[in-house]
Amino acid sequence: MTRTARRTRRTLQVTGAGVAALLALSACSSSDDSSSTKPDSSASESASDKLSGTVTVFAAASLKESFTALGKEFEETHPGTKVTFSFGGSDSLAASITGGAPADVFASASPKTMAIVTDAGDASGTPATFVRNQLEIATLPGNPDKIASLKDLTKSGLKVVLCDKEVPCGAAAQKALDAGKLKLTPVSYEQDVKSALTKVELKEADAAVVYKTDVHAAGDKVEGVEFPESADAINDYPIVQLKDTKNADAAKAFIALVQSAEGQKVLTEAGFLKP
Repeated sequence: MTRTARRTRRTLQVTGAGVAALLALSACSSSDDSSSTKPDSSASESASDKLSGTVTVFAAASLKESFTALGKEFEETHPGTKVTFSFGGSDSLAASITGGAPADVFASASPKTMAIVTDAGDASGTPATFVRNQLEIATLPGNPDKIASLKDLTKSGLKVVLCDKEVPCGAAAQKALDAGKLKLTPVSYEQDVKSALTKVELKEADAAVVYKTDVHAAGDKVEGVEFPESADAINDYPIVQLKDTKNADAAKAFIALVQSAEGQKVLTEAGFLKP
């Protein structure tokens, strides 16, 4: 064999080794790629089990602004779902649930009204307190009557509105009055806290005892006056999935959102206290 032939053969051997190495490297790389795509495929498979359908939430009137915001967030996070709300006095909502009204979640403004549902066997699991709320006096803008205390509400000629005593905000107001050894005869008892606040907003009343969250939500339509007796009448707000839910997965997910750090941020920014 000539020197030129030997050099050509050696060059081919080196080239062949390089190709083999490249093929091995390529195979290894493709193997790594296929293994790295496995979590993505499993993630897409789990995404196929995403939530869908409607979740119906019965919630205390004082939760209206916060829950409406959380409902929109829930729908954006879970395309294909819809959250519908029924807001009102917790006692009337509880009565509707025990009467057979279709709902998936109940969020009450007091353990007492939640007990109406749990005692009837209409809850699934144990209710969990997710926020607390404190009372405040709502006056006309600028507080023209110079209301500075709960006692000031007992002045003659002052038109004051309270929630009905069966409603959590009404029961809390009565507890605060008892703590201050005060007696107050309102011009009307309202069925929920929003109705009581509206009386002041429409200037049909001079003041109302409502929640801090409602004063906050009303903006410049009313002015808030804090009073120390409210510390003796703070309400716990429990939430629970209902036994006859038609969409248990979505109900659980909505409750989880309410209890999450993100949900708690929305609620505390609205004036609710942490549980």
